[in-house]
Amino acid sequence: MIKRIFAGMICIAVTVMILCGTFLIGILYDCFDNLIYTELQNQAYFITNGIASDGDAYLNRIIQSENRITLIRPDGSVSFDSEYDAESMDNHLDREEVQKAFASGEGKSVRYSDTIGTQTLYYAKKMDNGSVLRVAAEMDSVWVLVLGVVQPMIFVLICTAFIAAILSQVTAKRIVRPINNIDLSNPEFDEPYEELAPLVQKIRTQNSRIQEQIQELRRKRAEFSIITENMSEGILIVDKKTEILSYNSAALRFLDVTEEDAARSRSVLEVNRNESIRIAVEQALKGMNCEQLMTAGEMCYLIAANPVFHGDGISGVIIIILDVTEKEKREQLRREFTSNVSHELKTPLTTIYGIADMLCGGIVKPEDTKGFSETIRNESHRMMLLIDDIIKLSHLDEAGSDTERYPLNLLAMAKNVADRLSYTAEKAGVTVAVKGIDAVIEGIPAVIEEMLYNLTDNAIKYNRRNGNVTIIVMEENGQACFSVEDTGIGIPKEEQERVFERFYRADKSHSRKIGGTGLGLSIVKHGAALHKAAVTLESSEGRGTKVSVVFHPCV
Repeated sequence: MIKRIFAGMICIAVTVMILCGTFLIGILYDCFDNLIYTELQNQAYFITNGIASDGDAYLNRIIQSENRITLIRPDGSVSFDSEYDAESMDNHLDREEVQKAFASGEGKSVRYSDTIGTQTLYYAKKMDNGSVLRVAAEMDSVWVLVLGVVQPMIFVLICTAFIAAILSQVTAKRIVRPINNIDLSNPEFDEPYEELAPLVQKIRTQNSRIQEQIQELRRKRAEFSIITENMSEGILIVDKKTEILSYNSAALRFLDVTEEDAARSRSVLEVNRNESIRIAVEQALKGMNCEQLMTAGEMCYLIAANPVFHGDGISGVIIIILDVTEKEKREQLRREFTSNVSHELKTPLTTIYGIADMLCGGIVKPEDTKGFSETIRNESHRMMLLIDDIIKLSHLDEAGSDTERYPLNLLAMAKNVADRLSYTAEKAGVTVAVKGIDAVIEGIPAVIEEMLYNLTDNAIKYNRRNGNVTIIVMEENGQACFSVEDTGIGIPKEEQERVFERFYRADKSHSRKIGGTGLGLSIVKHGAALHKAAVTLESSEGRGTKVSVVFHPCV
């Protein structure tokens, strides 16, 4: 601001001085111009008197005059000129000053003379004998006088500009000093200048609003802190750079991190380097809700990461940490029980299945044999399928990350599964199609094939007559994935969260008709967890279902 005031004052001072100098030079020029005309007039008067008393001999005595002298006859011819040969000069009757002299006794003009090549002042006076005497002075003499005055004026201009610069600097600082001394944080100050009153009032109002907003933010922050600190679940809020924005004590406890460590480490991936947290955060930053199990000693936690969308982009991630140790222990007990029961039931069920075959062979009475034998065989077969599924789940639960894995082509496996189920699909009146590209992952062949088989089998069973099932294999953002989409009965929205639970059936009556065990999607879920893959379900009741499995690149 000081620079602007200083520059403005200097510009004004210099402009005023230049205008004054120009105006003064114009006045001086006009004065010198009039002075020269007066000089020419006086000289013409003396020469006229001299000619009147001495005749043309007087002209020969003044031929060395500084000004040019010309004597013009009444017909316009030149009889005498102090600088040029009179006989060789043009007729001067058309000259402005000569015409005025013949008409009114005297005349004057300023023009550029082609004869002598300079701009000249002319004064002409009519003599008693009818001739005209003209005296001329070149304009250079006027400019010489003017320039003589300009030099000291330039010196004065420089001195004045220097003094103006000093005064402008001092004045600018004096003007700005009261403004700089305004305490913007104190709304009760008085404005130093009347012109600043609107600005001061706006600052007061703005300060009041800011204070109110700060108080409101503090209140909300205190409420948020109270709520989160009393949660049994851990909560972490990170931005898109994975830097920690907020957390509660439960999250630090679950992650076994101190507040000093959390404050020192800006990234959540530095606070805890567990792979489950890394995968959950990376998936959430890609826009997908992700759940991962994290084990720490004997404890087991569920990491739920959800993206926070702002406009068209993702601004951060909210991470919820749940202690599911007890739940996992109960699940483990149930898995062990299921495994034991399945092994215990398999032998008697095999015997029942054999007897049913004998009954179907006609060993008992004909009228009762067929109905009972078919019932026994069908029920035995269904229970065998159930036991097989239970065993598969048990194998999945017992399988670890150290299970040997191989490169698998998902497209080839999808085509193989479609061929295996072609008869089932044809019988149900459903068309199965396989689309996509060759996508290769590292996985357990039997598990991946079982996942594809169960999803495709469900899509056929829960479809409509003349319906379609599409298996799509693709890659998205460097991640291999496959999806199974059908045009079937769909799943009600309120039941979509539970369909991956063991033995859970969305449509129990329909499942009994088609012989479902309620374990197909549970096998898919556990197989995906074994491969650290994400499973998503999209379904609309009456329109169909789509189940997608996305494999993490590190798998």
